[in-house]
Amino acid sequence: MANERAGLKVWLDGKYLDYNEARVPILTHSLQYGSGIFEGIRAYETDKGAAIFRLDEHIKRLANSMKIYSMKLTYSEAQIKKAIVGTVKINRLSSCYIRPFAFINDDKIGLSAYGKRVSLYIAAVPFGKYFAGAAKGIRCKIASWDRINSNILPVEAKASGNYLNSVITNTEARMAGFDEAILLSYDGYVAEGPGENIFIVRDNKLLTPNNSSDILLGVTRDSVMKLAEDIGIEVVERLLHKEELYTADEVFFAGTAAELTPIINIDGIVIGKGKIGPVTKILSQAYDDVVHGKKEEFMNWLTYVKV
Repeated sequence: MANERAGLKVWLDGKYLDYNEARVPILTHSLQYGSGIFEGIRAYETDKGAAIFRLDEHIKRLANSMKIYSMKLTYSEAQIKKAIVGTVKINRLSSCYIRPFAFINDDKIGLSAYGKRVSLYIAAVPFGKYFAGAAKGIRCKIASWDRINSNILPVEAKASGNYLNSVITNTEARMAGFDEAILLSYDGYVAEGPGENIFIVRDNKLLTPNNSSDILLGVTRDSVMKLAEDIGIEVVERLLHKEELYTADEVFFAGTAAELTPIINIDGIVIGKGKIGPVTKILSQAYDDVVHGKKEEFMNWLTYVKV
């Protein structure tokens, strides 16, 4: 993979470097203890060139995540935005996945991160569909592991360590022959996927777990809800019982990497008619139109990269 990305440039603490030149010691704190903060952002090709989707919201969440963990950067949100746009531009990418990553740049042995130097790394890489079977819908397994909650770790922070919860549940699902996992909260309510928020459709209403379900407040989740309301689909945020997944008319994931991915089978139970449903299709098309700059009323969600 490194050789495939050898021609790419990345941004590290104010400098552009070749992908293979951006290195840190193996004992770096964030590698050893999962103390990094990151974002997943996409840029899409449009008639006006590359456009980064909801960049301001992603940068704000990055800043909030760092605040929760008492991590301080020397860069302002405006400087980070400029660096992200510059990384896409210098690589001449029209469609890509962008990964800003703030990490404790210290290789001393010890847990404490207090007062340690924080570095920022930004990469932009070509990226296609996250799920190979997304076009036809995927199969999911409800995980045996619960979603972490705020009594354990701050779930609203997009922190590296939080995602061990995601890794173990995804691995469990894959080992059982499924495409992805679905996590429940400690209280037994539907939470989210390992890297995606989840929606169900019932009686033409769009239902999704609320903030009491220990979810990450996804930028794509927010986008889907706003698009649904614009189309005229009622959106309801509430606690969802596990069995409501099985009896839903439609179920889909939403996330930066996953975009809108239909779920047609959960725990071996066919969802709806076992194919992509009409509401999912409508919302997927609306989302696709927005990210590719085809909806004038949502142009403020796009940051264009001038090459």
